[in-house]
Amino acid sequence: MRFRQVLPLIGALFALYIIWGSTYFVIRIGVESWPPFMMAGIRFLSAGTLLMAFLLLTGHKLPRPRPLLNAALIGILLLAVGNGFVTVAEHQNVPSGIAAVVVATVPLFTLCFSHFFGIRTRKLEWLGIAIGLMGIILLNSGGNLSGNPWGAVLILIGSMSWAFGSVFGARVELPDGMMAGAIEMLTAGIVLLVASTLTGERLTAMPPASGFLAVGYLALFGSIIAINAYMYLIRNVTPAVATSYAYVNPVVAVLLGTGFGGEHLSSVEWIALGIIIMAVVLVTLGKYLLPQRQEDATCETKK
Repeated sequence: MRFRQVLPLIGALFALYIIWGSTYFVIRIGVESWPPFMMAGIRFLSAGTLLMAFLLLTGHKLPRPRPLLNAALIGILLLAVGNGFVTVAEHQNVPSGIAAVVVATVPLFTLCFSHFFGIRTRKLEWLGIAIGLMGIILLNSGGNLSGNPWGAVLILIGSMSWAFGSVFGARVELPDGMMAGAIEMLTAGIVLLVASTLTGERLTAMPPASGFLAVGYLALFGSIIAINAYMYLIRNVTPAVATSYAYVNPVVAVLLGTGFGGEHLSSVEWIALGIIIMAVVLVTLGKYLLPQRQEDATCETKK
């Protein structure tokens, strides 16, 4: 019985650690033959269509207008802007490993936005944010991002949009279960394809098999499977475990990019990687590693 309970947990963690970590490398492969907005749009539109069809065929109903619109807005913030800008940045030759390192700052931005929504932030967590910002500055001071400032800006905007969408999404009414994810992906796919049209993206040649396999992998594994694995984790484990992908994904992405993609990281970028991961660990696990003393917590409550 215990093994049956542990097995889904292991599978979900594998999906987040390895699949989400590998998506940066797969995006890099895909944008070699696809325009970035077009590829991201096809990815989310196909994933959302498949998931929505499955839900409707299994008896699920469309949600009421308010939660439906909320899910659509979250889809724009998280997927269209958050993931779409990362795809564009990789199309502009930002290495997949570096993109994953910058995206690892999402928990830091999430903490900042949570503070603006009235959630108290500990000094330890502000220290983690400060360390993370130092890592971002170091990452931009030399190497791959220093020659591609627009790529760095795009990923940072995407990370902030994902963080804000995550905080906002926890405070609004959303459809139950997988229906929220289906609507988010459908909305993001439509918005990204509109962006592709408005920016004049065109296929100059039919993508090779690797391009189609990349889109298929991102739609099935990176979107449908991994997102549902994340939903399973946040219902069954502590938030610290569920969000631990934030500092595992960059390591997976860097190893894949340097090992199979011919990407190269300078010594400064390796140091920045370590600093950012340390900051994310401090923010996500700090309250468990260094719990707040009872008297301090009481003082915070009285403020």
